[in-house]
Formats: sequence, C-alpha cells, structure tokens
Amino acid sequence: MALSALQRALVLRQAKGGHLHHSDRGSQYCSYKYWRMLDRYGFILSMSGKGNCYDNAMVETVFKTIKSELIWRTSYQSRRQAENAIARYMMAFIIPSAAIRPLVTKAL
Repeated sequence: MALSALQRALVLRQAKGGHLHHSDRGSQYCSYKYWRMLDRYGFILSMSGKGNCYDNAMVETVFKTIKSELIWRTSYQSRRQAENAIARYMMAFIIPSAAIRPLVTKAL
C-alpha cells in the first residue's frame, strides 16, 4: 500500500529530484522497491534513528487526525473505497480545490 501511494503521489505531483523523503523504520519504507522508486525520482532519503520516536511526532498527529475525523466515523464497503476517501481527504489539505475533483484511480 505504501508503494502504490508513493507511485500515485509521484505521478500526481509530477515530482522532480531534490526533495527530502523522511520516514520511520517501518518495513514498507525499508523495502528495496520503495527505496528504488525514491531513488529513480531523485529523492534524498532520510530515516528516523533507531528508537527515536519523537522525530515523527508531527506526522503521527496528522495520522491520528485522519483516523478520528474520517476513518473511525465511516464504514467502507471495500479497501479501494477507503483508499479513495483517505486520498481525497489528504488532497483537500494539500490542494483545497482537489476536494471537488474526482480522484484518479487508474492503476500505475
């Protein structure tokens, strides 16, 4: 799921090199395919230190907000429906006009 979300973001945002990608040490972010995709697009890779739970505190707060405002309040019929709802929710913060546009669900 993390790799497909990354692929969508790279395509939708037309990513260019030089961006910093910071993550925790979750297995999905340590995978060869994930790192290869970031490298292909010229990202600078950054990963939290082992046992350092504070450097991702801001992101964890964002995830908690998404869960409390969207996920826990809704019953989804499918994983695809949940993914689309989360993507629309996040895009509404990144690009407010995106909240009214249909989400691209074409497989990458």
